[in-house]
Amino acid sequence: MTTEQPLEPAIRVQGIEKSFKDLHVLRGVNFEVRAGSIFALLGSNGAGKTTLVRILSTLLKADGGTATVHGFDVAQNPGEVRESISLTGQFAAVDEVLTGRENLVLVAKLRHLKDPGAIADDLLARFTLTEAQNRKASTYSGGMRRRLDIAMSLIGNPPIIFLDEPTTGLDPQARLEVWQTVRQLAGQGTTVLLTTQQLEEAEQLADRIAILHNGTIIQDGTLAELKQLLPPAEVEYVEKQPSLEDVFLALVNDGCTQGAVPVRKEPR
Repeated sequence: MTTEQPLEPAIRVQGIEKSFKDLHVLRGVNFEVRAGSIFALLGSNGAGKTTLVRILSTLLKADGGTATVHGFDVAQNPGEVRESISLTGQFAAVDEVLTGRENLVLVAKLRHLKDPGAIADDLLARFTLTEAQNRKASTYSGGMRRRLDIAMSLIGNPPIIFLDEPTTGLDPQARLEVWQTVRQLAGQGTTVLLTTQQLEEAEQLADRIAILHNGTIIQDGTLAELKQLLPPAEVEYVEKQPSLEDVFLALVNDGCTQGAVPVRKEPR
């Protein structure tokens, strides 16, 4: 008789610290990301989300702590980590002079993959860009450009993708397009670590949410678990369940330390 062993986390972060001179950005960050899930790192502007992503993607060295990505230590095996991930920053990194298809073919050639044209065609179809493939990227809408950017990052089929505030500057329609793309990625088995300061984005997309504040993770859980941190709804005229915004503001504004939560009130 055999028993199934738990899967190794796709990402494991233990005690990561980072300072820039006297500015302590990360003060011992801990969390794990399950393979094939969407994990949202939620925090205000300047909370250290991008710094942490740069460490996990080997672009920056931590001052302390350890982290593994796809089973590889980011400090000791940076080459293996880079082969396992893709990173999409806050602004689309497409070449606006090239067409959508040419952008994809170029990246496939740079990665020395066979049949770049077929790879490009597959991604164009996957991201609903086939009709616009021969248009210059400069003519694309914000949502189309971001979808092309994510498509480019997926060339080579990395098992893990980092999306650093992927809907920054997008209008509501473009944001919805990107959200649908992220859901499709997770549905196909890709692990997604998403950083955002948009509460609705984390609420709509994430399987688990970690709130980064003052350099540490002050809470980590599913949306339902985070909502349980606040008092239950009291029925008066309308029953209003706590939103992620209620949880976030309570945690970061009420002087909560790591592991501390507001005291629940007993329902009347």
